[in-house]
Amino acid sequence: MNKNRIAANHPDRSKDDLILITGAGGFIAGSLVRYFHDHGFSRIRAVDKKPLPLWYQVVPGMENLCLDLSVQANCERAAQGAVEVYNLAADMGGMGFIENFRVECLRSILINTHLIEEAYRSGAERYFFSSSACVYNTDLQKDPSVRALKESDAFPAMSERGYGWEKLLSEMFCQEYAAERKMKTFIARFHNVYGPNGTWDGGREKAPAALARKVIEAKESGDLAMTIWGDGSQTRSFMYIDDCTKGIDQIAHCDDLIATPINLGTSELISINNLVNMIEDIAGIKVERNYDLEAPRGVAGRNSDNTFIKQVLGWEPDTPLREGMKKTYAWIEQQYQDRKSRKFTPAGIH
Repeated sequence: MNKNRIAANHPDRSKDDLILITGAGGFIAGSLVRYFHDHGFSRIRAVDKKPLPLWYQVVPGMENLCLDLSVQANCERAAQGAVEVYNLAADMGGMGFIENFRVECLRSILINTHLIEEAYRSGAERYFFSSSACVYNTDLQKDPSVRALKESDAFPAMSERGYGWEKLLSEMFCQEYAAERKMKTFIARFHNVYGPNGTWDGGREKAPAALARKVIEAKESGDLAMTIWGDGSQTRSFMYIDDCTKGIDQIAHCDDLIATPINLGTSELISINNLVNMIEDIAGIKVERNYDLEAPRGVAGRNSDNTFIKQVLGWEPDTPLREGMKKTYAWIEQQYQDRKSRKFTPAGIH
């Protein structure tokens, strides 16, 4: 097996094959559009329900469509002629959004249900579904010193309410389409993706961006205080966006992973308090921390066990968190200044 096979060197792929990427107005999918474009693919259909001016990134020369994919007819339009389909469309965000808008998160199941059927009908050769570490049994995540979660830890099932259950059931759809209809489906469980071009304000941002923004706001205002959700002991691993797009490509072109969920995340565990320490060091300031113990905080600890991905791909996400956070902090700082100058910043609308 070629462990480094990606779309650009796959024997069944041509650079003018049509690739469909959904959720393209957002962070990860928008970065994936750029990734495939930079690897020479000339026909990419990028789809998102947001109006085009609100997309975080717009790659020139792509077919950009504004469609609500919870509607089956729109999925039929989107999938038409696509050779590969990457489904990253979902209503989601950071822990504040996931805990407060569970119905919206659950409704994302309509997207995958309709899209995988239309991809199958249109003859797509490969179908990638972006799942989440939120599928894992929450009983295994009650201690900040949690052991790393391996793929089998999704069962017995006790996913996070709303978002986690939607992802787990959508995984099953992908597995059954492979078993019954012989469709090549691929499933990656993302662990906390961060980086430039991601949401950094407005309520859907995740911890690295939210904390970086709060430190920037404190530095700019001179009021060196910030609020942290929870007591700061919560632990997570965070994956840099470039590792995520590379991992998606490798997973979607490894036939040993057909219908097989796999972790896609780093194994570098860090507490929220230590993440704030890191951001303070990058910013060159110290802040006073106020802890909101009533705010959404998610599970106590979650980390990625990368044994399986290293075994199958001979690779794992490896960008050090400090390196990725330096780039992310600099990008958010520029976005913050742009907004102060009244420039439009779609990833930071609030």
